[in-house]
Amino acid sequence: MTNPKRDIPTRKQSQANFVSDTIWTGDNLEIMRGMNSESVDLIYLDPPFNSNKDYSAPIGSEAAGAAFKDTWTLSDVDVHEHGELADRNPAAYSVIEAARQAHGKSMQSYLIFMAVRLIEMHRILKQTGSIYLHCDPTASHYLKLLMDGIFSANCHKNEIIWERTLGRSDAKRFARVHDVILYYANGDNTKWNGCWIPLTREQIQRDYRYEDEFGKFQPTSLTTQGLSGGGYYYDFHGKPGPWRFPEHSMRELEQNGKIWLSQKMNSWPRYKRYLLESKGVAARDVIADIKPASRNERTGYPTQKPLALLDRIIKASSNPDDMVFDPFCGCATTLVAADRLQRQWIGIDLSPLAIKLVNERITEDRGSLFGGVTALDAPPLRTDLGKLPNYRTHRHRLYGEQEGICIGCDTHFPFRVMDVDHILPKSRGGTDHLDNLQLLCSGCNRSKGGKTMAEWRTIQ
Repeated sequence: MTNPKRDIPTRKQSQANFVSDTIWTGDNLEIMRGMNSESVDLIYLDPPFNSNKDYSAPIGSEAAGAAFKDTWTLSDVDVHEHGELADRNPAAYSVIEAARQAHGKSMQSYLIFMAVRLIEMHRILKQTGSIYLHCDPTASHYLKLLMDGIFSANCHKNEIIWERTLGRSDAKRFARVHDVILYYANGDNTKWNGCWIPLTREQIQRDYRYEDEFGKFQPTSLTTQGLSGGGYYYDFHGKPGPWRFPEHSMRELEQNGKIWLSQKMNSWPRYKRYLLESKGVAARDVIADIKPASRNERTGYPTQKPLALLDRIIKASSNPDDMVFDPFCGCATTLVAADRLQRQWIGIDLSPLAIKLVNERITEDRGSLFGGVTALDAPPLRTDLGKLPNYRTHRHRLYGEQEGICIGCDTHFPFRVMDVDHILPKSRGGTDHLDNLQLLCSGCNRSKGGKTMAEWRTIQ
């Protein structure tokens, strides 16, 4: 597919506190915590699946050096983050606890990792936005419950099945050939453009067997039989209905040559649906027409997804100039697809290799018009909280709320030895908002230093 090159690279500043064409290197949790709320239109993520495998790109490939472990063990940090979830999102906490009992500590650790990140994605996603989580059956059922708890079950739109391969067999079970994509809307007014798959030559030959001076057409029913609701009853070419349209509309269709009358005995008038008017076939929640990344697309990245899959998702749930975000951008397929469709885009990955790959792939599309990505490693600073007072002004309020007890050592201290502390340090994406503040005694505050509260608790 040839990509029409843009005249000017997209670098728009919007309500977001970042610009398009940006990739951060580092932990996506800390970076997302620094993003403004409701600043992204579409999120696609293809995170680790808890597959208990190690992945690496082959030497000599474009992605050589890319590697990650998809093996999870419960650490003290995980335990403390799980405890914090009990207050932030009790539903997510309960799902994780159930997974621990049903599956074990590895799944518990993986879901804690995903939960704290999905909470941030929910915050930064616009009310009209959508999120697509790509996973496989290893954890898809747990992730579905987790997303129900974070986004709400009412926001679930589809469990999409992508048949990623045909050539696989297993002597002891049905062949595993599919991935799962969980699609959630973020509100009642979420963008949806529809999704249509072009007709194949076989479908055209089968369905559009008739032709007149206006082109090929297929005769389709004009009655409401078999449909919910009523219809219009009147005599039309000897048939009583129920018809889909009132009589004057049917007469108008006939005058315009849109009614087909078969010569067969007792046949009913039918509507001429022309091939030129067809959008194609409405895409279904089972995707079997998109194959794995082609040889021309492959970078060697171990879990690379095909451009056609991201093209379908982005077209369905966003418009030109919308902001598309991939927090596990890897070989940058999401960003390349978004760029081709004239969307703004940002991504995060642990490896700086993502910057190299997106520069190479988009430069191949845009040529010298692409000035390269904005590469960052520090989280953005939130600008959507308004002008906040100096965080130390909250000392008296916090002292009263905590009843003079240090959050760190659970000991009562006089006011003069208590310090205001950031639960999540500002260097890690935290803010001066009251929700991110607590009182520690001077000793605990010195001990904690620049660590997050969850990290510091692991060494106490």
